[in-house]
Amino acid sequence: MQMFFQAAISGILMGGVYALIGIGLTLIFGVMQVINFAHGDLVMVGMYAAWLLFSHFHVDPFVSILLTGPLLFLLGALLQRAFIQRVIGEAQENQILLTIGLGLLLSNTAMLAFTSDYQLLTTSYSSKAFTVAGVSMSVPLFFAFIVTMLVALALYLFLMKTDTGAAIRATAQDREAAQLMGINVTRMSVLAFGLGSSLAGIAGALIAPTYYIFPQVGHAFTLKSFVIVVLGGMGSVVGASIGGVLIGMVESLAALYLASGLKEAVVFALFLLLLLFRPSGLLGRART
Repeated sequence: MQMFFQAAISGILMGGVYALIGIGLTLIFGVMQVINFAHGDLVMVGMYAAWLLFSHFHVDPFVSILLTGPLLFLLGALLQRAFIQRVIGEAQENQILLTIGLGLLLSNTAMLAFTSDYQLLTTSYSSKAFTVAGVSMSVPLFFAFIVTMLVALALYLFLMKTDTGAAIRATAQDREAAQLMGINVTRMSVLAFGLGSSLAGIAGALIAPTYYIFPQVGHAFTLKSFVIVVLGGMGSVVGASIGGVLIGMVESLAALYLASGLKEAVVFALFLLLLLFRPSGLLGRART
């Protein structure tokens, strides 16, 4: 039983970072109805940004989010204005091909800049843990979870308590009605994509001390983010938060009771089952 609780707690801590990635993706989809296949590569950019800041300027990865978040916001806003804006309202095939191409551009640029070698961001606390009630918790994952919750709370307050947040939510609910009410939906799309990219970058910085960093690492995060969003319901921020934690727990328990190499297979099997039996997700609304 103690091993179960150990695996569950580890999964919850890791799932918090997954949730942040999923929230970013669902925010982009909710506002623009664009499926962003480059989302995981934005996480990769955040990981490399944290690694560069740590290796060259000795900036702690948890402090680096103060730079990584704005940097990824600017990158996301640039990508949205230069590329994504052109395919809003177009066929989904065009959107998918464009975002896949952007992901390849980001990953291959990283390969040219840093080669395909694995990089490690090793801090003084990377391998440290503390014990509570007999359950060991990873120090970097614990603090990553705390920071994730704070960022998610800040995003919630921004969306619910500010005029700009209300405009973003209105655009997500009905783009044409929002435009008729005088909301600049193009600006809201830039903000949404920038915010989603910023969340991906912050998640990348938070996970960097516990993960290998290489140009193709984003591909796995893209797939996981889609599983999280489908699990929670497309467009649901709360659902993405719950979905991220659940996926983290599923991975951790699968590694404990099956094999570490099978944990991702279990996650993708769950993804297929969801598509078959509840494609609207746990909190999503079924389409009629």
